[in-house]
Amino acid sequence: MTTHTQHPIAAPPAAPIREKTGHLLLRGWCILVLAGALSGTSLLMVLGVVGAAVAVFGSAVVSLALWILLRPVVQWRRLPWFAVAYVVLAVASLAWTAWPAATALTLGLLLSTTIHAFFIASVLTWRELVRAVASALKWILGLSLAFELWVSLVWGGPILPEFGRPQGGEDPITMWSRDNLFDGGRIQGLFGNSNALAYVALLGMVVFGLRFAARAPRRTLLVGWFLLAAFLFVRAGSATAYLAAALTAVVLVTALLMRTTRRAGERTRYYLAYAIVAVGGLAALWFGRDAVFSLLGRSADLTGRESIWTAVLARAGERPVLGWGFSTPWVPTDPFFDRWIVDHGETVMQAHNMWIDVYLQLGVVGVVLMALTYLAFIWRSWFFAVDRPRWDLVADRPYEALTLLPTLTAAQLLVQGLAESSPLLGWGWMFLVMFAFKIKQAPLVGRGPSEQRLAGEQGERLAQR
Repeated sequence: MTTHTQHPIAAPPAAPIREKTGHLLLRGWCILVLAGALSGTSLLMVLGVVGAAVAVFGSAVVSLALWILLRPVVQWRRLPWFAVAYVVLAVASLAWTAWPAATALTLGLLLSTTIHAFFIASVLTWRELVRAVASALKWILGLSLAFELWVSLVWGGPILPEFGRPQGGEDPITMWSRDNLFDGGRIQGLFGNSNALAYVALLGMVVFGLRFAARAPRRTLLVGWFLLAAFLFVRAGSATAYLAAALTAVVLVTALLMRTTRRAGERTRYYLAYAIVAVGGLAALWFGRDAVFSLLGRSADLTGRESIWTAVLARAGERPVLGWGFSTPWVPTDPFFDRWIVDHGETVMQAHNMWIDVYLQLGVVGVVLMALTYLAFIWRSWFFAVDRPRWDLVADRPYEALTLLPTLTAAQLLVQGLAESSPLLGWGWMFLVMFAFKIKQAPLVGRGPSEQRLAGEQGERLAQR
């Protein structure tokens, strides 16, 4: 016989778990820092040298103070040691540098970027980290389009840094924006540089695509952001960014193929095919570079970069072991760099090749440390992407889409480093250190001391992210 009971069999209703206000503010700060790194030279364009320096160094102090206050779980033995060694070598170069003032100034930029990378990776989980990167990209790409619209519709013509109006006779390379949005020319966004805009737009397409594949909330809006990033990527018209996009697509397809394997040794044929395609593609690109760059509307010497490389290599050969001293970027007001290499009437601030730049500054020792940094990062990020998540006897857990982000970022940075020194500073260096550190601290998404502790405190719903 049925008996009525006063004892409920279900848990009493409760409000949904929500993140604390303090953590929401923390994540907002991380988004602001990431947006600042992604914006590149935008701070210089808006605030000038002094204002940009105050913003960069002041934000590093805030991040360091928050890191000490919050005390996130960090396994100090699992640091990206090659990257740390490179930073130590850069600091040590104060002892032999030929340009001490430039070294001291740019070391501050390197150290602040490294501090930000460690801080963000230690206080955010993997899912939060990718969400924060996506939010920062939305701000930078959205503001870049808004800026170009404002220049064309309100300002009415080209604009110089710090909102100056050209008086006539200025070289287009000095313009913050050339007012090309509606005339079909290359646009520059907030960066004042089409190549920088193209690479950030490419990163945006990757991040928004991965968020869409991960079934993140508001997927329709993600499609819109992806289309905006693609539009800016095409309008930036960067030849090297097109090559980076091609390599990123190859790495993506290869990683997805690796995920389909089920037996030991089955990946071997994919690795062999990938090696053949990579070697063949590089050979075809080198020997057919005239045709390739002509098709992309560029000269075979990458718009005069070969002459820059020749001059830098000649100077680097005078101090091949430890180099002339750290300075990334080159400080154009330093007597050594002032009018050393001139392009379009302006002093060049980089070697336009990451490896040649490191060779000039820190010699063969620096090149070896940078190569080991990238090799370690590529190795760990690759298996982070292609290995199925496993920490017990369950061997068929689904893959996470976000685990592809570090290896795709590495592919982009490698190509960018062939024609730019940008991966040595700004978001390139930050993302390299941040992802390398995060992979070593949390090699499994949602697992490990830091991931579990943060998820519990923040009420993160893993199934819905």
